Amino acid sequence: MKAVDINPKKLRGTVKIPPSKSISHRAIIAAALSEGESRIENVVMSKDMQATCSGMRSYGAQIDEIEGGEGRRTLMIKGVKRPVHSKDAIDCIESGSTLRFLIPIAALSDGPMRFEGRGKLVERPLDIYYDIFEEQGISYKNDSGKLPLTVDGKLKAGQFHIRGDVSSQFITGLMFTLPLLHGDSSIVMDTPLESKGYIDLTIEVLNKFGIDIQNDNYERFIIRGDQSYRACNYRVEGDFSQAAFWLVAGCISSDIDCMDLNMESLQGDREIVDIIEKMGIQIQSSEANTIKALSGDTKAMVIDASQIPDLVPIISVLASLSRGTTVIKNAARLRIKESDRIKSTASELSKLGANIKELEEGLVIDGVESLEGGTVRSWNDHRIAMAMAVASTRCSSPVTIVGSESVAKSYPGFWEDFKSLGGDINERDLG
Repeated sequence: MKAVDINPKKLRGTVKIPPSKSISHRAIIAAALSEGESRIENVVMSKDMQATCSGMRSYGAQIDEIEGGEGRRTLMIKGVKRPVHSKDAIDCIESGSTLRFLIPIAALSDGPMRFEGRGKLVERPLDIYYDIFEEQGISYKNDSGKLPLTVDGKLKAGQFHIRGDVSSQFITGLMFTLPLLHGDSSIVMDTPLESKGYIDLTIEVLNKFGIDIQNDNYERFIIRGDQSYRACNYRVEGDFSQAAFWLVAGCISSDIDCMDLNMESLQGDREIVDIIEKMGIQIQSSEANTIKALSGDTKAMVIDASQIPDLVPIISVLASLSRGTTVIKNAARLRIKESDRIKSTASELSKLGANIKELEEGLVIDGVESLEGGTVRSWNDHRIAMAMAVASTRCSSPVTIVGSESVAKSYPGFWEDFKSLGGDINERDLG
């Protein structure tokens, strides 16, 4: 385990935002299911991306990495069109997207496929898939509801009823697979769909690779069978989920220019821009896909997190330093992320002097003028570690973050970018 010691300082400068993790997953999988060779540019090989690439290699795709500079890679992917059976288990590491996207694809291959994971991923719920498997007579075996999971059987086209308030990842997983089946299918929402932005991304990326999915007002998705993925060249745009950390740092510290952000993006977490503006901060943008949040005073607001669960830790940092009482609601799904993010966010910000109360499905935060400092832990959750790092810029005494290596899950270069913006940190190994 590692830790970073941070001597609080204002951050200032320019940072090139990492490529979208959500889009990268989708583009890699779509390319790996295509006939021919695709070129996927601007990929950071975080642990989550390594897991997805490894999984698609297990299905028969050939994926070669080309150094692209600044920690980016270009992936040359020769697709397999129809997944092959592999005797090797697919290690999803701690990536929920990898696990939930790749499970339905296993039901296209001949023979059993085994999925493994680590950390909290081992117990992340998969009941939606289990219900489908039981309905269709697909054999599966797990360890008392936990990973490892073995799936053996063929998925059949039809109508799939899915709850929309558990995770959009299940819907995306089916969207990768159903177009390849013989016969038409539909996915019907039994409850209102949350995280609609992630489904928009899925449909957009699949369309780039030749797959057509019809969206009937987010209540039903119509998927024609016997489609084929087509190889293409694709560049992954910057990630608003990661940009949120630097935009909030700009609000509470100094101006930070965030490069490579598409303001027309379908990413749901682009909502961070609107939230910051509603809390009283001006956002400046340029034609060069660069935006920044000007530092200043912020005011509290009520935030519905149902469509933006990944933003809650960093929004909570901003709310902790805003005038008034901020309420974050409809965040129940955060309890089954890499950590219980309602609990971990409240716990660690409280240690830094924030006035934050945990609710069953959200948080109530009374703003304070500044934070104090101290020792916090990441809960092995990349977003908690990064949120605490940003919070440190408004602390009156040093901050130690235990478990700082967790950022490698999504943003391996986070600490280097933190230092490049003027952050004063000492990284150490705890053994």
